[in-house]
Amino acid sequence: MARFRPCIDLHDGKVKQIVGGSLRDDGAGLRENFVSDESPAAFAARYRADNLPGGHVIKLGPGNDDAARAALAAYPGGLHLGGGITADNAADWLAVGASHVIVTSWLFSPEGRFLPDRLARLVSLIGADRLVIDLSCRRTATGWTVAMNRWQTLTDLEVTPAILDRLAGSCAEFLIHAADVEGLCGGIDADLVRLLGRWAGRPLTYAGGIATPADIALLEELGSGRVDYTVGSALDIFGGRGLRYADLVARSRT
Repeated sequence: MARFRPCIDLHDGKVKQIVGGSLRDDGAGLRENFVSDESPAAFAARYRADNLPGGHVIKLGPGNDDAARAALAAYPGGLHLGGGITADNAADWLAVGASHVIVTSWLFSPEGRFLPDRLARLVSLIGADRLVIDLSCRRTATGWTVAMNRWQTLTDLEVTPAILDRLAGSCAEFLIHAADVEGLCGGIDADLVRLLGRWAGRPLTYAGGIATPADIALLEELGSGRVDYTVGSALDIFGGRGLRYADLVARSRT
């Protein structure tokens, strides 16, 4: 059965929910669905109390390091940490409480060319069992293309079973945001979930568009129960109305 993976998205040191396609370096056009008055540590403590391991803390840009450290300290060993991860800092984030680190942009050149030597270096430093590869993507004419730099830059890597096979030996899990539907609460990318559900080489977590119990049921069906999920803007603890956090906690215990 698919597992609920909680999230803490950090922007300017605060827990926020942002429409994925609106996040840009210059801040222009940023669309915020939710900004919490609660601290990142408070969210992490809630997830710890409810025994929800394997969620993720994502730093969306600069100014989030202190908030991330506070969240990890509140749930040591219970959360993955992503955002700006490189070979130079990955071990440091593991040392302050992350169970895994999540990497995307550092695996590519500025133009978006995949750099396998960097992945090999990271694996040699921390081990594949502590690494999550983020293959968050946008739909393109050929399928889905991995997007880096907060989903602004398309890379030369596509999300296909062959690519998942190629990378599986270098990580413990994959995290995949469907960036085109992220934050819109308009339903999942069903075709992407179906593709992921047909592949069973490593644990997978999908994010993007989940807004109702029906969306979760569809994800479980299309993902063959193998695709875990995270919920953002639709969740009541993030100001949403489509899904109740307490229901997802109860569902995770069945």
